[in-house]
Parts: sequence; C-alpha cells; structure tokens
Amino acid sequence: MTVWLVFILGGIGTYLIRASFIALGARVELPSWCRRALKYVAPAVFAAIVLPPVVGDDGLGALEVPDARVLAAAVAALVAYRTKNITSVLVVGMVTLWLLQWVGL
Repeated sequence: MTVWLVFILGGIGTYLIRASFIALGARVELPSWCRRALKYVAPAVFAAIVLPPVVGDDGLGALEVPDARVLAAAVAALVAYRTKNITSVLVVGMVTLWLLQWVGL
C-alpha cells in the first residue's frame, strides 16, 4: 500500500506542477531573462536525447568507425545549418539513417 501511495502522490504532484504552468501561464509575465533562457531548453533536450545514441556509450567511440548514425547526424547537421527548419532536419536525418542502414552500413 505504501508504494502505491507514493506513486499516486507523485503522480498528483507532477500533474499539479505541470497544470500550474498551463493555468498561470497567461496570467503571469515571466522576466525577460527567463524567457531568453527558455529558448534554449528545447534544443538542449533534443541534443540530450539524440547525441548519446550517435556518439555511443563510451563517449566518442562511435566516431572512430563511421557508421550510419554518425553519417546521418552529419547530413542532418548540414540540413540544419542550411535550412534552420527542424522538420527538414528530422525528415532528412531519418531518411538518411534508414537508407544507410538499408544499404548495410
């Protein structure tokens, strides 16, 4: 029972914290320094999700032998530099990864 109580209270607490941002978001004006900092949250989270599978568990070990993930990430980086469009980056990166894996790289 204690474990379930912890799960339920944790879920309620998480829900209330997230709901507070939605409920108070229109009524509370964030300071300009905070809004500037929040611009970088999404790219930082995306990098934290994408980079570990690309570079490998041991740091930069995957860069020693080019594989499909590293080459697809390089193509996606080039597309990001050229277009500055996240949808293009995701589509081109995934299609490149799939094609490289399909050819056996």
